[in-house]
Amino acid sequence: MYDELRPGKPRSINDERVAELIHTTLHSKPTDGSTQWSIGTLAAETGISSTSVHRYINLFGLQPHRSHSVKLSTDPFFIEKLRDIVGLYLNPPDKALVLGVEEKSQVQALERTQALLPMGFGYVEGVTHDSKRHGTTTLFAALDLLTGQGLAQCKPRQRHQQFLGFLRTIEAAVPADLDVHLIVDNYSTHKHPKLKAWLAARPRWHLHFVPTYSSWLSLVERFFALITSRAIRRGSFRSVRELVQHIDHFVTHHNVNCKPFIWTATADSILAKLERLCARISGTAH
Repeated sequence: MYDELRPGKPRSINDERVAELIHTTLHSKPTDGSTQWSIGTLAAETGISSTSVHRYINLFGLQPHRSHSVKLSTDPFFIEKLRDIVGLYLNPPDKALVLGVEEKSQVQALERTQALLPMGFGYVEGVTHDSKRHGTTTLFAALDLLTGQGLAQCKPRQRHQQFLGFLRTIEAAVPADLDVHLIVDNYSTHKHPKLKAWLAARPRWHLHFVPTYSSWLSLVERFFALITSRAIRRGSFRSVRELVQHIDHFVTHHNVNCKPFIWTATADSILAKLERLCARISGTAH
């Protein structure tokens, strides 16, 4: 069986030992308590040299040292919500504004304990790993999917009162002749009775919920990632107020020359990819 998959296989190790190596890699875990195999532990387990182990697992495309995160949605209306959200991305309604709205909680104001080491020829910028904590803020953001412009506000807490206040800011900024379609996740503040009452009194507002465990479907997450990587992660802030001012400054300049995040995947292509993933999972011992 293995000869068909690996033409030109070295003959220094017989097929039985190669089959044992592959079976061990795929269907067992180390007995020393490790969560994954390494070249050394596979060599010790099978009695094959480390060089040969490395050669054979590369030949079969096995990577026991790596993993990737998998989380399938358990939402019973996953397909309906997926088609709804993707439909807004690919065919936004006329005379309407489509916004991705989200909160990022526990944004820390961290002050580096040592000065920055500037980048130079042959070495990268140095940032100390330890810092002083000066409190946190919650970042509320709305992303205009057509233009890529963002609206951001920092608030001390993440409750329905703060979320309603943010929606009122959006309400004041959006022309009265436009409908407002909000794409949000399933956080409890987005389903609070007071929020539902507020929306019921404003028929131009429409909420669209992404499926559970499907944050990858929310484009506003890309906006958060941009703010985090470009304005927060390598910064040093002596107070929450300084952090908030820095975020506001970044978002203001971002909006001057921003470009939209372009969604290209169709709902059918996403469902086909999930079908292939489920076929892989069903072929395992799960």
